[in-house]
Amino acid sequence: MLLRSFRSTGWLFLFAGLALSAFVGCDSSGGSGGSGASSAPPPGPESSAGPSGAAPTATKPAGDKKPRVAYVTNGIASFWTIAQKGAEAAGRDHNCDVEVKMPTADSAVANQKRILEQLVSGGIDGVAVSPIDPDNQTEILNTVAAQTKLITHDADAPESKRLAYIGMDNYRAGRMCGQLVKEAMPEGGSIMIFVGRLEQLNARLRRQGLIDELLDRSEDSSRYDEPGKEIKGEKYVILDTRTDNFDFAAAKAQPEAAIAKYPDLGCMVGLFAYNPPYMLEALREANKLGKIKVVAFDEDDKTLQAIEDGHCYGTVVQNPYEYGYQSVKMLQALARGDQSVLPKDGFMNIDARKIVKSNVTEFWTELKRLTADK
Repeated sequence: MLLRSFRSTGWLFLFAGLALSAFVGCDSSGGSGGSGASSAPPPGPESSAGPSGAAPTATKPAGDKKPRVAYVTNGIASFWTIAQKGAEAAGRDHNCDVEVKMPTADSAVANQKRILEQLVSGGIDGVAVSPIDPDNQTEILNTVAAQTKLITHDADAPESKRLAYIGMDNYRAGRMCGQLVKEAMPEGGSIMIFVGRLEQLNARLRRQGLIDELLDRSEDSSRYDEPGKEIKGEKYVILDTRTDNFDFAAAKAQPEAAIAKYPDLGCMVGLFAYNPPYMLEALREANKLGKIKVVAFDEDDKTLQAIEDGHCYGTVVQNPYEYGYQSVKMLQALARGDQSVLPKDGFMNIDARKIVKSNVTEFWTELKRLTADK
């Protein structure tokens, strides 16, 4: 996950200093959230970072109306805690009220649907959502789009009537993850993939990009290798892909089972923020830290600590802070009648980045600064 960062890392983080407070309402599940993105076209020239590095300019509200917008995640994980911070900051900077909603893992699709229905019935001015199962959520998403401003973030629903998608090219990020695996074990070997769910488009694209990179295939984000069987390349073998549906007990049990089943396992790859910490815990308990390579996605603190300690080779980070910030910034502008904020191709790209031991300290320091209580 990328972070809005200082220029030495190529990221931008400059706030417009409005001293207004934002209301943040969380779902009954609590206030932290999961990982999520899209079949959107490859990243174009337009990016959330912008060309100049100028501080964002807050939009003045029309009349006395203060927009009320919602930021809806696809689960609960450390990833969404960071995104919430960005959403809150945008609410302060752009004078709007922000509600953050996080569906629980149990009946997650139904839970997210209920959240969306409640928001619309409550007269929300705009909704940014990370769809859990976009192929089967078109109806509810279109219902929301018919009654308010709807955008997607982190995970897209390209068949819906959403106005824009904010996120990264997950297929290319998956290939970046594959590059880390190649660096971690250049001699080749066997790999297990762990991920929350494959219904999410971002998860499918990440996984496919990872596989295609390891098998030295050409880029093709429409390709899909079904899970459940070995995928063999010249140097690397993907043994299987295990899903846990955001069940954290299963997220630990899955790598434990893989360690026991495959004595020659070379590398574990976790594609959602919470997967790598549970993989590392399973390896620690099996006395396998350092013996089985770990490559991660996202920037959970335990993952970053493991990179510093040499127990995880590296991670591909998005920018959940920026996902939250840009989503709220776009929604409040749309609520005030400003259509110019919509990207021409419907895709606001926020680039992914590889974090390894050489740059993890700098990255983590900035992450802590962004997420500190304001």
